[in-house]
Amino acid sequence: MFARPFSTPCRRPHRYFWLVAGCAAMAGCGVAPPPAAPPPGALSPATEPLCSRIAAVVNHARNARRLDAAVHGAWQVVHGILAFGPDFPLAHEGSVSPALEYLLGGGRITGWQLRPGDHGVVAVVEEGSTTGQGHPDQWLGYLSQCGLGGIPLDTKLVVAGRDFTLADLLAQAKHDIRSGREATWTLMALTAYLPPDASWKASDGSTWTIERVVHMEADADLSSSACGGAHRLTGLALALAAHRKARANPAAPLTGGWAAAADRLADAIDRARAFQQADGSFSTHFFDRPGTSPDVFARLGATGHIFEVLTIALDDKDLAAPWVTRAAERLVTLLEQTDDVDVECGGLYHAIHGLMLYNERTCPGGPIASIR
Repeated sequence: MFARPFSTPCRRPHRYFWLVAGCAAMAGCGVAPPPAAPPPGALSPATEPLCSRIAAVVNHARNARRLDAAVHGAWQVVHGILAFGPDFPLAHEGSVSPALEYLLGGGRITGWQLRPGDHGVVAVVEEGSTTGQGHPDQWLGYLSQCGLGGIPLDTKLVVAGRDFTLADLLAQAKHDIRSGREATWTLMALTAYLPPDASWKASDGSTWTIERVVHMEADADLSSSACGGAHRLTGLALALAAHRKARANPAAPLTGGWAAAADRLADAIDRARAFQQADGSFSTHFFDRPGTSPDVFARLGATGHIFEVLTIALDDKDLAAPWVTRAAERLVTLLEQTDDVDVECGGLYHAIHGLMLYNERTCPGGPIASIR
């Protein structure tokens, strides 16, 4: 079954076509009491069967939902690459090849619009598009964290018949950043490709650092952010993890933008847990308030996006907590229930990406090996 062609990408949460009702209007959508935490290092009794179920839904999403360049746009395809990495297959012109190779090699697909810029390569933003890049540096941000690794900066990129590299996309992103500009996906790329203490001059004439970008993103309003703020939180979680790893004194208190990011993430995680539904799914109002929906795609989209954030933001102990396991089980169930119908690509691939990261950290044997 194919993923839904040209499906509406994530925008502001109140504009989701499937966000229809809050908790007050839904029967049985109260907050479930959290179960007791397991002892440190303990695995849920459901871990082994859950891992097998994860492998099954991951394989189905990759192999039974083949994307086609004649039907789907770059927005859908890049989300598939985010989940599955550079080997994610794409049908085009009667053949099948890796989607990343096709895109970066100059392959033709609706929405893939790049042009040479004054400091590198510009990825054109098509706000409101269902096929093209909807946010600044969205392509670069997703390529920087795709699959279980990321795409190297020296990877070749063909634009207007000329050879560039992903480093040219990054150079342009650094040049174009400015105060007040959405920098969610820019931060993902900066974190992946630069040291945490990096600094540079941008087109506004000022000096920028990753911490400055982090502070700007941490201060932004989550409720009006794409996908309820889930992507913004992902960028913050990635940046904070890199900063903590690089710190000379891990015990020293966080300050500045890093402290703001840690506070924003802690609050969002608390809200995700508090608003979790009795069946393990997360609120269809994301981090605003409790809520559910009769629409299975609403529950899949919200639960998948929030679960992806948790797999990046939580440490190993917290990721093994029962409330997270319940969310993983519900997410897998939602994917099983929709395996024979078209689904919205963004919700699907963010859910799969989260399950891939969860599998890598919690399942015996590590990463799923059978997704070919």
